[in-house]
Amino acid sequence: MRKYPIDSPEAMARIVALALLADGALDHSEVEALEKHELRGDPGIPPETLERVIHEFCNDLMQTARAPNIGQIELDLQLVDHLLDDIQSPELQKKALTAIVDIVNADATLNSGEAILISQAMSRWGLELQRVTQVEVREAKHLSPIVPGQVQVAEA
Repeated sequence: MRKYPIDSPEAMARIVALALLADGALDHSEVEALEKHELRGDPGIPPETLERVIHEFCNDLMQTARAPNIGQIELDLQLVDHLLDDIQSPELQKKALTAIVDIVNADATLNSGEAILISQAMSRWGLELQRVTQVEVREAKHLSPIVPGQVQVAEA
């Protein structure tokens, strides 16, 4: 996995990319959430940086992550923690968690990879969800079972 400077736009973009892919696929509604909520500009990520980092992240995943099933890549929690550690500013952590929640909430479905990502970010950064987001809590259409130790991310 390539290294980016701590708290850089690239580090933030990789967190956004992780959230986009946490459910195992790049969903149209999640991409729309980026534009609707202006997440590309809010956490300080220029659009060209976000698109470049998403491609780099997918390439890195292809080289480093486990792929037990065709079309799926699994990240272990240590790798997720490593990526989360690239955001150390408390203000940026709040923005990143808000972006993660907005993205995973876009399709009204919470799966295990998304739940683990949110949980890991909250734990790693010591944040409470209610303090960083105004997302309305609603009943999920479908909740996938959580498999401890692994987050599934779609193959690029």
